[in-house]
Parts: sequence; structure tokens; C-alpha cells
Amino acid sequence: MNELQSLSQIFQNKIFRIPDYQRGYAWQSQQLRDFWEDIVNLQSDRYHYTGLLSLKKLNQEESRKLGNDDLWLLQSGFKAYHIVDGQQRLTTFVIMLNEIIEFTCQLPDNIGKSYEEIYLGFENIKDIKAKYISRKRPPEDLVITYMFGYENDNPSAEYLKYKVLGQEYGGTIKETYYTKNLKYAKEFFGNELRAYYEKKGIEGITDLYRKLTLKLMFNIHEIEDDYDVFVAFETMNNRGKRLTNLELLKNRLIYLTTLYSSDILDGTDQIALRELINKAWSEVYYQLGRNENNLLSDDEFLRAHWIIYYSYSRKRGDDYIKFLLRKFSHKSIFENIIEVNPDEDGPTVFMSDQQDDDDDIEVDSSPNVTDEFLQPKEIIDYVNSLNETAEYWYYTFYPEKCPDITEEEQVWIEKLNRIGIGYFRPIVAVSLIPRLEYSKYERIAFYKAVERFIFITFRMAMYQSSYKSSDYYRKTHEVYMENMSLSDVTEDLINTTNENAADAVRVFVTRMNKRFISQDGFYSWRELRYFLYEYEYSLASKYKLDKLSWADLTKVVKDKITVEHILPQTPTKLYWRNNFRQFTPEEIKTLSASLGNMLPLSQSINSKLQNDSFDDKKARGYSNGCHCEIEISKEDSWDAKHIYDRGMKLLSFMETRWDFKFEDTKQKEELLHVSFVNDGRDMPPEITEENISDIIIPSDDENVDARDHVTALIMGWAGVKDETGEIHLNPDCCTKLFTRFTTDVMSRILPDAKDARSGWGTRNHYFYEIVNEDEGKLYLKMALSAENIPEDLKAICEIISEHFPPRRRGKNWKWRVPFSTKRVDVSKSTDEEVICILNDLYTEAMQFEKQLVDVMKE
Repeated sequence: MNELQSLSQIFQNKIFRIPDYQRGYAWQSQQLRDFWEDIVNLQSDRYHYTGLLSLKKLNQEESRKLGNDDLWLLQSGFKAYHIVDGQQRLTTFVIMLNEIIEFTCQLPDNIGKSYEEIYLGFENIKDIKAKYISRKRPPEDLVITYMFGYENDNPSAEYLKYKVLGQEYGGTIKETYYTKNLKYAKEFFGNELRAYYEKKGIEGITDLYRKLTLKLMFNIHEIEDDYDVFVAFETMNNRGKRLTNLELLKNRLIYLTTLYSSDILDGTDQIALRELINKAWSEVYYQLGRNENNLLSDDEFLRAHWIIYYSYSRKRGDDYIKFLLRKFSHKSIFENIIEVNPDEDGPTVFMSDQQDDDDDIEVDSSPNVTDEFLQPKEIIDYVNSLNETAEYWYYTFYPEKCPDITEEEQVWIEKLNRIGIGYFRPIVAVSLIPRLEYSKYERIAFYKAVERFIFITFRMAMYQSSYKSSDYYRKTHEVYMENMSLSDVTEDLINTTNENAADAVRVFVTRMNKRFISQDGFYSWRELRYFLYEYEYSLASKYKLDKLSWADLTKVVKDKITVEHILPQTPTKLYWRNNFRQFTPEEIKTLSASLGNMLPLSQSINSKLQNDSFDDKKARGYSNGCHCEIEISKEDSWDAKHIYDRGMKLLSFMETRWDFKFEDTKQKEELLHVSFVNDGRDMPPEITEENISDIIIPSDDENVDARDHVTALIMGWAGVKDETGEIHLNPDCCTKLFTRFTTDVMSRILPDAKDARSGWGTRNHYFYEIVNEDEGKLYLKMALSAENIPEDLKAICEIISEHFPPRRRGKNWKWRVPFSTKRVDVSKSTDEEVICILNDLYTEAMQFEKQLVDVMKE
């Protein structure tokens, strides 16, 4: 270990290259912000320890492989190094320094000047660029050598040169998952420097340059030739922003190419295999990063491919990487090598559309990793498969980009994404691979069967999201290996759904009963928007014109709605009071919440407009809206019979669209909850403007005050969340004042104690709590017990308290609050607005929970 060195010393007569086994640039907003603030807040006369920089000096043969552009500098006495650990920091340093140079050169006083005439402190820009950025080979200056960069076969190499460091004439540059981070870092420092200049002027920019080059101090660790640099990489790079499993596996595979004896893999084949691995990873990261607004998870893709390529197990969500690192281990080639074990506490990975309860269910055996010699062909086959699958994995998210499928196929994959494709994404990707030669008819039949299975099994019956997942994961592998046809899986899905349909309908009715008890009815059914969108799609297909966007329908905007109660939840206008005057307030609530009263809107409206009369609503936009709105606009009025009839019509559509049958009309009426519409009751006298003041508007319940009503809304909202598995409601610990619940994620961090009792006399030592105050204000908090904490939970509680200092303490320190939202006044809010507020509070709590999980991982 050498003495501390500044970047000015480190860059003295050296060329740095990021080797192919390294990941690309992974820093994002938070890391860049921390780096910037470290520099800005560093006092000019102080030093800042920036950590360890691990380098491997390249020997003469290795240096010659860098490329022709580098040879002239090496012949001039420069030394070449691979960066084993610290490349994220060095890359950030180079990007920030380059932005300082570009910003300085663009200042009005420097326009038209040469690099030799522009200074930062006592150094001119020409010398600064030559030391840290690039040099030109004299005398023609045609060859440009970069002092820092990626090896030439890395896609980030060209991007860094042409898009970040400003070399001209780059042509078309391929963008990847990592190049987007490079682009963001360049923009980040450019923006920060402009703002800093406004405050501090050129003196401030010069001061930043000095601190960057002279005050950041590194420990330099040079790795010797005989040291296992790949094992060092795995060990060192799991600090800081941890390696993803895909990054770790790439390093492992490249490492293995160096271990084969020449009679098994000669030098030429070793280079070819290494290039094959780099090409595959380049393709994977290109596909994962094709949509720069929504980068796909690399760990999720790696797990999906493991399901496709190997037999599936369900012991833990991270089984896949443990298997792969055992499979592709140096022990599979020869013994007596230090083994780096995969991180036992690494992140559990699930399909993004799937709930966490995919874990710990239907435990199967992992595929066995044998002790047989690992042939190079096994690596080749695995890498080629990864390369082949990546493109079609991307198309499962963006089917409109796939050139090989018909419009009808695209429509059905889009439906799967809308309804929640869940654990079927891997097999959908397999279905798209051209090598398997599935026809459009086979694929469409399969997609239809999957969508029907999901709707009936998961969206109606609310089966656990892992139901049959291990079975269909195994079938995914069999289809990929051509041991089973896609049609076989389609037939199995149809049969399974048929067997479950009657039970699914009964469960659907039972669960909907609970929703009506909470007065939300169909409005709180999570799949209402999907169902209404499908009904709209059926009308659009008839008229050959799309009028409703799924993105607009599902967009969440505060105080805006995209599904309207035609009859308002709390009708006050004379029109509504007249049309429904024969019904009690409770019956009106039920009518409002029934399926026939739900209408998708092509344009969101302010929630306060829901109380408009039917004629006003039609004039506002029904007649020019989506097909569903146009259909309603043709009605002269809107009353209870319309709600009943439309509800029955929509349930008939449901039967036809998803190919099942309700038992009879009675079961449909039980689901709609409005059969009282047909009881033949007498109609009271009409309400007029003259007698309206004589009519007493009864409250929903004469004996229930406003706070009780909000409590009922909270319990209804929480009950729906409990049904979907998002939370676990604890009704025994709920009162008018507070509603308490737990989540699976937090319960894994703070599991229930076996014996010890918390400050509330329960085995759980935390809970979330929605507080309903007297003044009509709501807020949501997390509370931790500080009483009788079991020994195995004390350290966890202290870590939480350290990173999230309690906002307030109970008497005698019996409870602490690491998280709380602000209070929101709901005293004048409608029921729907209260539900929106509860959703906002819950979203804020889940963001806190994610931060807490990240802290615990570190």
C-alpha cells in the first residue's frame, strides 16, 4: 500500500483503461450528488480521503493489446494500468474535469482563444487536457490517445470519447444501459457548474479544479501479475454501489476463460470466447437500456433467463445467482483456487409484475450442480442463449418494437402488460424467439389463454400470485428446449382456468360483498380500469376507432379522476336527489358503487365536478368522449334502472370476453348489489325548487359523526389493501383514532418475536398507523416499540433509529416514530378525495420503506 496520492500525482505519465470484466458506469443521481457536495464543501486548505484505488500494471504484451492509438505514448515512457477497483470514482472525476474545461472555454472572455491562452489558476487548458483527458501524436496530430477510458471493444469506449469528452466525427454511437449514466453525469455536472458560476464566478470554478486535482487523496494498491485479479475484483467491487448479479457473472465467465490449459482452449479460442462474452453482454445491456425512460432490470432478466435455460427451483428468490456462480466456478475447471462465495445477503429478485409471495412456497429442489469438468462449450452455449434471449425479453415490454410479429400479437402482449404479466414474461419471451418457429396462430392462442388465466384466477379469484408459477416456469424451460410445444401449454392453461372458473366467480362475489360493506364497491376493485378498458376496446373494434388511451386512464394526478361515478357518491344537486328520491342514502351509496355506474373518461376531470347533473356531464364531454361515454350520452336520463341494466350488460360482456358463466341471474344481481331497484316501491313526490328547503337531507347514518365516517372509509380502504396482500390489517388493534397494519417487507426485517411482548402487548415490534384526529386531519406513521425487544432485534432497531432518528418519543421511551407524513385536512373532502389522500400517504410510506430496505442492505 503506497502513501496517499492526489489525482495530479496519480495521472503522472500513466494511461488508465477499464478492463472488459468491469461493469460500465453505474453512478446515478445520488452518487453524483454526494461526489459534488464533497468537492463543494471541502475547504480549500483541507484534504479529503477518497478511498482505495486498486490498479494492475500491464506488462509489455498486455500493453500492446490496448490499441494502435496508445502505442506511441507507451513508447514515450508512459505506463498502462487496468483499474480493478475505483473506476466509478475515476470516471466521475474525468467527466467533471472535462465539464470544467468545456465550461471555462465557453465563457465570453475565452471565446476565440486557443487552449494555450485559457487558464485555470496557473495552468493552461492545453496542459490540463494533455495530462488528464487526451493527447495528440505530433507532428500531424491525427492520432488521439485518451489518458483514461474503456478498452476498445466496450460500447462505452466510443460513447465516452465522442459524446462525453467531445471528440468530433463519431458517427453513429450505440447507446446502452451504461452510456445513459455517462450522459446523465455529463449533464449533471454541466448544470451544477453553471449554477455554481452564477454564485462564485471564475474564482469558484478555479477553486473546484484545484480541489478536484490536488485535494482528493487516494490509497494506491498495485496488484501484482501473479495475484488473482478477478477474485480481487469480485471481493473489492461488492463495496459501495454493489455489483449487480449480471455484472458479477460476466467477470466470472471472463475469468474462467483464462484458466483453461492450451490443449483445451488455445490462445486464439480464448480470445474468441472472451469476445463472445463481451458481445453477449453488450447486446444484453443494449436491450435493457433501449428505452432510456425505463431501464429494464438486469438482475430480473438474469433470473428470467435462468428459468428459461435451467430447471426452476423455488427456495429463495436469489437461488438463481447462487446456482450460476457454482455452475461457472473455477472449481469446475481445477481445484486449489480461492472461491469467492456469492453474497448470502444479496437482494432477492422477483418478476417486476409479481408479488413478493413468490418466495418460500412450493419448495422444489434446485437443479444440481455436478462436479463434472466444465467444458468451454457449456460456457459458449450459455452465453449464446443469453445473447439470443435478450432482444425478445425487451419485446415483451415493448411489443410494438418487434418487427417479427403481427399487429394482433402486439395487441395481446400489450393486454398482458396491462393486466400484469407476472411470471409468464419468460415464456412469452421464449414464444417470440424465431428459432423455435411458432406461428402467429399458436402465439395468439397462447397469449389469449394466459390473459384469461390471469383475469379469472388472479384478478377475480385473487389467488396467491405464486399459484402454479413453479409449474409454468418448468414448462417455460421445456418449451425453450423443444421438449414441449407452446400449444401444450395453451391447452393446460385453458383446462386449468376452466376448472377454476366456478370457484373464481364465487370468491369474486364474496370479496365484492366486502367492498360494498366498506361502501367502495366496484370502484375499489383493482382491475376495474382494465375491465372497463377492455369493454371500451370491444366498442372501438366495432367502430374501428380508438378513443381511450390506457396511459391516460391509469394516470394518477392529484384531485383528478379517470373513472367517474355517473351517479355521484354524495349527490347534492336537485337532479340527482329527484331521480333517486325513492332510495335511502345507504341505497344511493350502493347504487353509486355498482358496476353499471362506473364510466371510464377519455380525459381526466377535477373530482369536484362529479356532482354535476347528468345533462351537465353530457355537455361537459360525454358526447365527444370515448365510446363508453358516447354510449352513455345517448341516454335521456340516468336513474337506478339504468345502473341495473348497464351492470347486467357489463357482466354479460365479462362472460363473453373471458369465456365463463355466472350461475344465474341471481348470482349476477348478488354481485351488483342493486336488485332492490326492481322491488316496485312507491315514488315519493317530486322535489322542486320551491319545496327543496322543506326536504331534510338525511345523513348516511344519523348516528354516525364525520369522524366515524372517515374511520369507515379508512377501514374500507385498508380492507381492500389487505385483500390484495399489500398490507396486513390488524383489526383487533384498530379504533376510531387509529388503523394499524403491517407489511411483508417490514415483517422480514422485524419478524414477530416468539415470546417477548412489545409495548402494545403484541409479538410484532413495529406497525404502520393511520391516525384519524378529532380536527378532521389524517396522517400515517411507522411506530417502533422500545419495550421488551428481543436480543436478535435490538441491533436492527438501533440501525433504523440511527438512520431515521425518531421524530417523537413516547413517555418512558416506549415507542418511537422513525417516519411520519404531514397532517392532511380531510374535513371538507369528498369520499373519493379521502381515498386519494390515503393512497398518497401510503405511497409516501412505501417510499420510506424502500429507503429503509436499502439501508439494511448496506
